[in-house]
Amino acid sequence: MMQYEQLLNQNLLHVKPSGIRKFFDLAEQMENVISLGVGEPDFLTPWHIRQEAVKSLDIGKTRYTANAGLLALRKEICRYAETHFSLKYDYKTEVLVTVGGSEGIDLFLRAVINPGDEIIVPEPSFVCYNPIVSVCGGVPVPLVTTAQNRFKVTAQALKESITPKTKALVLPYPNNPTGAIMERDELEEIAAVLRDSDILVISDEIYANLTYGGKTHVSIATLEGMRERTVVINGFSKTFSMTGWRLGYALGPQPLIRQMTKLHQFAIMSAPTTSQYGAIDALKNGDEDTEQMKSEYDYRRRYIVNAFNQMGLSCFEPEGAFYCFPSIQSTGLSSDEFCEQLLKEKNVAVVPGTAFGESGEGFIRVSYCYSVDHIRTAMNRIREFLGELHHEN
Repeated sequence: MMQYEQLLNQNLLHVKPSGIRKFFDLAEQMENVISLGVGEPDFLTPWHIRQEAVKSLDIGKTRYTANAGLLALRKEICRYAETHFSLKYDYKTEVLVTVGGSEGIDLFLRAVINPGDEIIVPEPSFVCYNPIVSVCGGVPVPLVTTAQNRFKVTAQALKESITPKTKALVLPYPNNPTGAIMERDELEEIAAVLRDSDILVISDEIYANLTYGGKTHVSIATLEGMRERTVVINGFSKTFSMTGWRLGYALGPQPLIRQMTKLHQFAIMSAPTTSQYGAIDALKNGDEDTEQMKSEYDYRRRYIVNAFNQMGLSCFEPEGAFYCFPSIQSTGLSSDEFCEQLLKEKNVAVVPGTAFGESGEGFIRVSYCYSVDHIRTAMNRIREFLGELHHEN
């Protein structure tokens, strides 16, 4: 009898499955479910991007690319990063094309973590950071953010989280699940804490193009003294509605990108060739599509936040990404209880805040990258659920 628990990676055995996928999988087994649980844009990838990918297949461009990605794509990534975010990188040595932004995060953490190293992870935040840190033998150190400080990392909280073992800070803004952003003056305060240290930064900027209310994204790598210690992660899934294309990129100092590329060589070889040709066109010709999608997200954002507040579920107004993070504390239910009962009784799937860290208790994550009709139906069902819940109490 094989003793699998003894044979498997012990760090991995202790990692819990994704809380997002749990509710998504449950919803798939039910009929008439309205899901607001997954960050999957309802827009098709713009036609001109698909057309360029199809063209590349038609003419037989189906071979491996260079490990770091097509040279033409790396040039476009660097041009786009400079034009849109004032980020300047060398396309030959400081950019790596990855299989989604997630691979970039994984590569960075594996490239820098030695056993016992501490990685500061703001919470609530995306589900992948802590598990990867743990599997690498590192120690994730939660930095709790709250609705009272608009779910932002503060300089004081960062100082309190730093120890002699601190290797890096994860900076996940615009934030999933809260929709919070960090503005330039706030990032300057964070930079002031880090400049005289050897602490690295992984800045997950996958939602950088999706900010609202006149706000624009600022990358910490543009601030004095931060480029040399920062790897920026971005990609095509959210900006261009290219989730299934699985394509992202990392920008950073050559010594870091070189080691990440080495891992990428052995584990992946190269990102999908067809996706890379489509991505070149996305960067060249996709700005108008992005703006149209962003405008629609903004309308949905305002609608859904207003709906939750009218229901009596206090909802922080997100300024980025395409999620809101309403508080359900007034119901007396835990986040898991709320989500399970809502799914069972009203066939609406949302994600408990605890999927994004323990500090997410008392909240749920709701995605508004679905159609208005879809969202409106879900809001009506949630309103009914709350009415019945209050009647029972």
